Amino acid sequence: MPIDRKNEILPGTLEMLVLKTLSLGALHGYGISQHIRQLSKDVLQVEEGSLYPALQRMELKGLVSAEWKITPTKRRARYYKLTAAGRKQLGIEQSSFARVVEAIATVMQPES
Repeated sequence: MPIDRKNEILPGTLEMLVLKTLSLGALHGYGISQHIRQLSKDVLQVEEGSLYPALQRMELKGLVSAEWKITPTKRRARYYKLTAAGRKQLGIEQSSFARVVEAIATVMQPES
């Protein structure tokens, strides 16, 4: 029986996706998840149960900073911003990810 892996984000890529999203500017958690969903054309869906613990870990590591602000709809929300360490980590993550994608693509090519 086939395994249904609906739109799973590969382990270790959520942090990279969040860092990339925040490289464009500060956002609250819902905005981060919506940005990822929209850019991926609904393929990647970041659940709250994954996103907020990831943001907390990233804040503890110094990759993002957070502050409370009022949203355009007048709600109080925590906005996250990329730090210098987060920008550096994003570069590392992107390079590593590119190597992995290239290796997987090589393995998946049909044999000649």
